Amino acid sequence: MKRICLMLCLTFALPTLAQGDAEAGKTKSQTCAACHGPDGNSAVDMYPKLAGQHYDYLLKQLREFKLGAQTNGDEGRYDPVMSSQAMPLSEQDMHDLAAFYASQEPMQGSTPEDVIAQGEALYRGGDTERKVTACIACHGPRGDGMGLANFPDISGQHSTYLKAQLEKFRSGDRNNDHNGMMRDIAMKLTDEDIEILSKYISGLY
Repeated sequence: MKRICLMLCLTFALPTLAQGDAEAGKTKSQTCAACHGPDGNSAVDMYPKLAGQHYDYLLKQLREFKLGAQTNGDEGRYDPVMSSQAMPLSEQDMHDLAAFYASQEPMQGSTPEDVIAQGEALYRGGDTERKVTACIACHGPRGDGMGLANFPDISGQHSTYLKAQLEKFRSGDRNNDHNGMMRDIAMKLTDEDIEILSKYISGLY
């Protein structure tokens, strides 16, 4: 009986989660289109492709950009542009935007032939001597990631954006990764490693 009461209390104590509306998100994404494209497939390689990204991951990033603005970068993820854009968003706005971008079809990228062998070896096998964890462990063989674990889909992402994020994780400028996992890995990567991985992942499917 106590167990039943506890379950009921927990059930009623949990907040009702907002549900994203992709159509509403499309309308709300008009400002976002300037950098990320009308369907989330950014044509500018310094901005990430959002099309097809996991719903929960998109939601997490929007929440953390907003938190970064609210705390002047002390918490969450701070970016001068994105944090200011996320600041006025309501929780429902963020759910709607996440639903819209998650529902879009991502455009494929490509990998230069001269980095395939090295990129595949590092992505799939890591480097045991340097204790570099293989990317495949969290992002999967095709870079699809894991939505439930908040590991993003990185396949087909712009190599310029990937390179910038790996460098930010390495320097600690970006620190909203779970348990510091990405920072720990990126700190062990050389400039050449980052260059190769970024180009390899861009064409991974």
